[in-house]
Amino acid sequence: MTTLIIPGYRGSEKGHWQRQWLAEDETARLVEQDDWENPVLSQWLHVLEAALAETPGAILVAHSLGCVLVSHLARRPSAAHVAGALLVAPADAERMAVHDSKFRSFAPLPRHNLGFPSIVVASRDDPYISFNKARALADIWGAGFVDMQYAGHINIESGFGSWPEAYILADSMRRPQERFRTQRAA
Repeated sequence: MTTLIIPGYRGSEKGHWQRQWLAEDETARLVEQDDWENPVLSQWLHVLEAALAETPGAILVAHSLGCVLVSHLARRPSAAHVAGALLVAPADAERMAVHDSKFRSFAPLPRHNLGFPSIVVASRDDPYISFNKARALADIWGAGFVDMQYAGHINIESGFGSWPEAYILADSMRRPQERFRTQRAA
């Protein structure tokens, strides 16, 4: 089962746990946007949907604005190809859009069940979203929730180069799919 790595604004820099995942997992693929500095929802969705068309049944591992991208994808037909999503440190695109117009296309944040297994991972001191809003989004999206306590934006600046727990969380969404296939084959 393929893992699609979906960074947020500016992509995930060298040393970020998403880049390390790509280096360590030969089945992982980066969803490479044409312009990491100027996010446009329609363009980013097109790239993500093309990646899903090539790898149906993928697990999505998103960070920051990438989480918002995945939440917008959930209402589109291509969401049927998502096996699950790990949504780490979602960004508050609504608040970001107030301060910088380049984020307007990502607002408002979708407020509907995603329709596929998902886990939101949030921190109590993330500068890009309040903890309470992240928890509320997890509830609205129908996602599990992991409280990372005081872990900042769960990126390289807050000490998350290598992050083995991310593999465990993503793997928790793979196992039910694999058990189902094994039971059907029996």
